[in-house]
Order: sequence, then C-alpha cells, then structure tokens
Amino acid sequence: MTYDARVRVTTARRGTAWRALRSPGIALDLGSARTRVWTRGGPGAHTVLDVPTVSFGPAGDTGVLRPVARGAVVDPEGAARLLTRLLAPRVPRYARPVIVCATPVPGGPEHRAALAAALAGLRPRTVLAIDAVRALALAAGADLSRPLLVVDLGAQLTEVALLHGGVVTAARRIERGTADLGTADLGAGGDGGLTAGRLAARVGEAVADLLRDEPGHRAAEALGRGPLLGGGGALRAELVYRLARQLDTSVHPVPRPHTAAVRGAGEALLSARRHPALAAPVTPVHPT
Repeated sequence: MTYDARVRVTTARRGTAWRALRSPGIALDLGSARTRVWTRGGPGAHTVLDVPTVSFGPAGDTGVLRPVARGAVVDPEGAARLLTRLLAPRVPRYARPVIVCATPVPGGPEHRAALAAALAGLRPRTVLAIDAVRALALAAGADLSRPLLVVDLGAQLTEVALLHGGVVTAARRIERGTADLGTADLGAGGDGGLTAGRLAARVGEAVADLLRDEPGHRAAEALGRGPLLGGGGALRAELVYRLARQLDTSVHPVPRPHTAAVRGAGEALLSARRHPALAAPVTPVHPT
C-alpha cells in the first residue's frame, strides 16, 4: 500500500471538520530567518521552539541551505527536511497532526502548495493557513471588532495590513526587513544603505497607500488607534521610534513580538470554532 502524500492546505475558517481536534496540534511560523513551532503540553501549557531556518542537503551533502527567502518557500525539499527533523519527534507514532501555519499576505496558491509539500512527510490530518498579521493580532489580544493596522517587521519581509472584523481587507508587502539594515537600499536606487529611518519611511509609504486605496474611514481610524508592531523589528528601539515619528502616531509593540505570529496561530488552533478572525474562505491546494 502506498501513501498519497497530497496534503490539503486551507485558510482557517469556522465549520472545519474538527474531528481533528483530537489529533496532536502544532502551530508553525516558517520564517525567512527563524522557524517557530508552538506545541501544546499539559492543560493550559504550551512550548515554543525557536530555531534558525536552515537545512542540510541530502545524505553526504554537508552544505547549509536556506529553504525560505522573503517569506516564500523556495526549496520545499530542504524545508521538508528541516520540519521533519524538528517536528517528527513531537508527533506520536501513527498520529496525524493538525497544523496551523502563519503565512505571509498574500500567501497565494504557490506558497501554500510549497508549504504542503514541505509538511507532507508528517502525514497531517489537516493543514490550515492563517495570515501572519492576523495571528499577530490574536496573540496581542487586540479588539478585532474595530479597524486595526498591523505591521509585521521581520528579517527579510515587512507586511503592513488593515484588518476589519478580524479579516485582512488590504495589505502591502515590503521585501526588506531587519536583516537588510546596512545593506544597499534598492528602493533608493542603491544610494546608500538601508537604515532604520529608510525602512520606517517604506512602511509609511505603504500606510499612505492603504489610506488612499481603502474606501471609507477604516484605515484612518486604524491609524488613529496606532498600529500593532510585531516581528523582530519590534525589539529594535530605534525602529519603533522612527516608525512612530514617520506615522505621527503611537506604535504598540506586542509582547514577545518575535514569537507573536506562532503564538497567535496556536490560539487559532485552540479556538478555531469560535474566533471571528477565522471566518475566511477555504482554498484547497493539492500539490503534485
């Protein structure tokens, strides 16, 4: 008998067949620089693992590989080796886990297909994708009934998103992050390195785009509340200061911002039936 390794990846929603709730639960944030894994321990307890997003080649190959770049899985086989090494010891034999993944906005079918291929070796019962910016808001315990601006400032990718009713209504991607500070700023025509001020200016431009393009006053209301700031960039005082100056509003770093997305994905795993932020359309993907 052969196992069909195709894995369905969907966006999280109410009404999913949660017979899977009896299965082991894992939340995952497969980032460009770091991979974070949330697993449930005893009642009310959980563990967060935080490791570099690196893999090694097949047997005999000692090279170090980076299977994720700018938030996208560029090497599914390398990502599969990383995730199998990291997660397989935490899944009981013959169990089929439920996995909730925090993914960039927009992840798109290609990203979800690559993610599904990377996770197929774990034989998951279900894989659900939740927007990382939405997961970040869940971890912060934000009021999702009101418009909310979220900035996820990672190592290689920065996302700016507007949420309303717990759903992402508009988003912008900046393919730069904290790992690029001091390197050539391509957005400035290569004129000097990327500084905290220039990165904050890029975020300001993305917010201005949202204000222009989003109908009504939701974006302005969200900006008035002040954006939530997550990702490793929220740990850099200069970036937080520059961003507040650029946006002319208060900025609210979430607690433990570097692990906020995976903790929010863990919250989604535990409350998939009842949380309004999970009421999104389902898009099944079957990688070949």
